[in-house]
Amino acid sequence: MDKNIDFFNIKYKSVSPRQGKILIAEPRLADDYFNRAVIILTEHNENETIGFVLNNMVSVQLNEIIPDFPQFKATVSIGGPVAPNSIHFIHTLGNIIPETKCIGNNLYWGGDFDIVTHLISQGKINPQQIRFFLGYSGWGENQLVNEIKENSWVVSELDVVQIMAGKENLWSRAVQQMGPRFKPWTIYPASPLLN
Repeated sequence: MDKNIDFFNIKYKSVSPRQGKILIAEPRLADDYFNRAVIILTEHNENETIGFVLNNMVSVQLNEIIPDFPQFKATVSIGGPVAPNSIHFIHTLGNIIPETKCIGNNLYWGGDFDIVTHLISQGKINPQQIRFFLGYSGWGENQLVNEIKENSWVVSELDVVQIMAGKENLWSRAVQQMGPRFKPWTIYPASPLLN
């Protein structure tokens, strides 16, 4: 008996996207930026969604690309394909950083970059408290909602420690936390054409 089963189209109680949640890419999403991506959503409203890829780290320090930035070993990631020459950050410093936005669970987005630079040069911020991103991920009106309906993404959550840690295997960990129904995702080869 031949059955045509889609092991990757998993029925689950869908969670709506909103700031502070994460997106987990479906394993067959073959995109240079979003293949096995985990994205923190920092903004979600009826007009747009903004987020940053958490698990696409680069081996560069900010002082190598920003003149006069202090030497500082914080995690730097490619945040997404939009505005790749822009720098963004998330942090756990709260309102110590003026003009920041709380996105939930002691996690904040953006703020006064000059103050961040000053606090880093004074040794008042440690690398575990802040993450930097080159570019960002963005969706227009209803675009992300439609991609979720097409099973490109699963909306989930991670704790602040996992978000700030910047681990390469974050996608596998996030999928495992979704439960045993998602086990087929973890065994799908990262590059199926190479099998």
